[in-house]
Amino acid sequence: MEKLLPLTTGESEPIVHCGGHSHKDCCERVVINVSGLRFETQAKTLKQFPDTLLGDPLRRLQYYDPLRNEYFFDRNRPSFDSILYYYQSGGRLRRPINVPLDVFLEELKFYQLGEEALSKFRDDEGFIKEEEQPMPDREFLKQVWLLFEHPESSQAARIIAIISVMVILISIVIFCLETLPEFRDETDMSLPLVHHHLNSSVPHIMPPKSHSEDPFFIVETICICWFSFELLVRFLACPSKPAFFKDIMNMIDFIAIIPYFVALGTEFARQRGVSQPAMSLAILRVIRLVRVFRIFKLSRHSKGLQILGQTLKASMRELGLLIFFLFIGVILFSSAVYFAEADHEQSNFSSIPAAFWWAVVTMTTVGYGDMYPETIGGKIVGSLCAIAGVLTISLPVPVIVSNFSYFYHRETDCEDQGQYTHITTCPYTPPPSPELAAIQRKVHIHEKALHREKHGDKELTVPNSEFLDGMVPIGNSEAPNKRLVTQV
Repeated sequence: MEKLLPLTTGESEPIVHCGGHSHKDCCERVVINVSGLRFETQAKTLKQFPDTLLGDPLRRLQYYDPLRNEYFFDRNRPSFDSILYYYQSGGRLRRPINVPLDVFLEELKFYQLGEEALSKFRDDEGFIKEEEQPMPDREFLKQVWLLFEHPESSQAARIIAIISVMVILISIVIFCLETLPEFRDETDMSLPLVHHHLNSSVPHIMPPKSHSEDPFFIVETICICWFSFELLVRFLACPSKPAFFKDIMNMIDFIAIIPYFVALGTEFARQRGVSQPAMSLAILRVIRLVRVFRIFKLSRHSKGLQILGQTLKASMRELGLLIFFLFIGVILFSSAVYFAEADHEQSNFSSIPAAFWWAVVTMTTVGYGDMYPETIGGKIVGSLCAIAGVLTISLPVPVIVSNFSYFYHRETDCEDQGQYTHITTCPYTPPPSPELAAIQRKVHIHEKALHREKHGDKELTVPNSEFLDGMVPIGNSEAPNKRLVTQV
């Protein structure tokens, strides 16, 4: 049986001699107990990563149990399979399927695998790298930037965010209400002409109002003042002006306020008698439609819209495949239905491009019914088009749904991460006191004496089955404070 040599100065683990050479640098084995489940590996395997908790003998020494000759960790057991495989494979890290992402990340941090391993794991799991948020150099500008850009930084920032959301909602409601016939201003040429009647044959025409009397214009002006003030303050306080203009959200903020000033300038020109050609009216209506982009300003304050944006960004390849499949189907079935309906006198399909609309609404299973085949061949083509459309759309959609589920659960896991605190693994105390060691020595001498009486001078041996691999006996079961060793 291998003999245990005493610890020397500066050594943290027993040295086992076997065959005349030291195992310290060869095949010394280390026993690791993780919540009752024992793992055994070679010390040289752990030394491949000396900057980690298990790879550094001094770091793992505080978890060493001298009575059992093992290291004990009160941690997640399924995760340790991958942790140990990280050392055995030379740096390959794979998360077990049955271990949640946040639990495994917590284990990686506990075993101190390093920032490089954590970064590689996040990349493999599809994490989006969190870019460092630059801050202004001046303290005043930094506080202003946090107040308007980071709602989670303080209570005042949350109030500013709530005010901004309320103003956005009011602006969108005003944009919709001013098109109602009851509130419509007939003098506003940027709105399309709509002939409507109110229980009579005489069109209902609102009397013209000046801007100072129009409540919609007043509310819109107040909203634009807030948007302009917010955009200007954030521009003045931003740490980098070029980066500010490159941000898509800032571009949306800028585009959202442009239609107001364009419409205001057009109105002043109209009051001065400057005529508006038809093209300028079309452009004005397009600019007015851009006001609806203000709804995207809500994504700055909505986690749901941010998750949706991340899902679309991660699913661009699947969306491209979906559009490509639809494009092929539209070409095929619009051509087929055109020739199938060519002999019909009152056919709705006058040309292949005219049949594109029918193919799109059929493949997407909308079916407005404005165009439909009437011949037997055309109905067969329409049936195949509908079936092909269902299959074409259903194939990429599960991937998109999976991406959305991943980003959603990752966001919720990050929110719950701060609500739980893992129990700390208590370091072991130094070896037993001299009094306890003297008691153990007396019991061991008494046991040897009883053995000599029964078996003569035969050396006292202990069956290997009573100990774990690499373990050394430290006394009998009657010794005080003898810990129970359970084979797993």
